Order: sequence, then C-alpha cells, then structure tokens
Amino acid sequence: MGAGRLYSAVAAGGFRRYATYRAATAAGVFTNTAFGIILVYTYLALWDEKPHLGGYDQAQAVTYVWLGQCLYATLAIQGGGVEKDLMERIRTGEIAIDLYRPADLQLWWLATDLGRSLFQMLGRGVIPFVFGALFFPMALPTDVATWAAFAVSLFLAMVVSFGIRYLAALSVFWLMDGMGVNQALMVLGIFCSGMTLPLNVFPGALGDVVRALPWAAQLQMPADVLLGETGPTGAYAFQAAWAVALLAAGRLVQRAATRRVVVQGG
Repeated sequence: MGAGRLYSAVAAGGFRRYATYRAATAAGVFTNTAFGIILVYTYLALWDEKPHLGGYDQAQAVTYVWLGQCLYATLAIQGGGVEKDLMERIRTGEIAIDLYRPADLQLWWLATDLGRSLFQMLGRGVIPFVFGALFFPMALPTDVATWAAFAVSLFLAMVVSFGIRYLAALSVFWLMDGMGVNQALMVLGIFCSGMTLPLNVFPGALGDVVRALPWAAQLQMPADVLLGETGPTGAYAFQAAWAVALLAAGRLVQRAATRRVVVQGG
C-alpha cells in the first residue's frame, strides 16, 4: 500500500470511529445550537451599543458566531481531539506499539485527526450553522470562489489545530500526565482562537499579540476569508507558515522524545 492510500485509510478510520458516537454527536449538535443562540443575542446587544465593532456589522457578527459553533468541535478548539488518545497511549506505554508501525507517527495521527475533523464538521457543525442561517440574518457569500477559498483556509486551520495539540500531547513524554496540559489547551483555545470574541475586537498590543499567535489561524482567518474581510493569499500565508512551523517543531520534539522511550504501565 502506498503512503497516500495508507494515510487515506487512516483518515477514513478516524471518520468512522467518531461516526459511531451518535448520541454524543446529537448532544453536541444541541449544545452548539443552544450556545449559538445565547451568543448571537449577546453579540446583537453588544453590536447595538458598538456598531461595526472589530470592523464587522451585525450580520457579519452573527455569521461569526455560527461559524464558531460549526468549527468548535471540528478544530477541537477546546481540546478533545486525537491528542487525548495520544496522551493516554504515551502515559500507559502503548505508544511503543505505534512506534513499531511501518508508518510515520506524526502523519498517522494527523490523518486520524483530519478524519475526526471532517466528521465533526459534517455530523456536528453543519446543522447549527444551517439553523443560524435559517433563523438569523447572516452575511453569507453568494459566489463559489469565496466558498472554495474558505474551504482551503479551513483545511489549513485543521492542520494548525493538529500541530498545536500534537505538541501538547508530546509533552506527556516528560510530564507523564496530560491533565494540566489539557486544561491549558482549553483556556488558550477559547481565548486565543476568538471563540469568545473575534480577535479583531481585541485592542492595542493585546490584539496585535493574539492575532499573531497560531490560534488566530483556527477560527479568525477562515471567518475573515468567508466574510471577505481579508484576502485569501494573506490568510493562506499566515496559516501555512504556522502549520509548517508547528509540524516542524512537533517533528523535532518527537525525535527528542523517542530517542529514549520509557514505557509506562505494566
């Protein structure tokens, strides 16, 4: 089996695995829809007081809310992707089995996470987004080119998201437990990705910093591409630069961690 077919099969396996959790998916759809409604009315009140806050009008702000709910699980913004499985396998020592596979460790988990991301978008993200489009005024593009540009930006966001979480997971080689790392991922993901408020709203030096961090490539960049607030070329360059940097850092940390693997457990 060629490398392309191998990792395509791994990605398909990741998709099928998460597709089996139907009750959890239904609960996630309900939760994202409910939170979307709460956030929309909060945003509407805020934008009534501060029109064009962050350069968005109300329809764009509403679109941003529902896009965030669509991508919340897709990009594992608060954690909960394959990094949890990887952390557990490192902790128990099962990672030794992964290292014996005739496959690249990083690419294996990247393919698995891309499969997970695709299912979460289709199974959990699309319904809240469509609900928002039906019941609230949204600023959705009408041309195919913008949607295609958004799709490319979303794929890069998936890779960046994996790069962040893969580095966090590898830290368990030294920490032996991922609980604290998961908590840090949750806080940083919610605040720095723009899930709470668009990063365009953040003022001064704080705004400059958060918009330069890799989390900005997850939600803010795809949203701005979809809303026409930034050109695709600039967004792709920012996202691709962080994707390459994070994957390269993950490769270096992986090499350092696996030079001398200490198997945990019995």
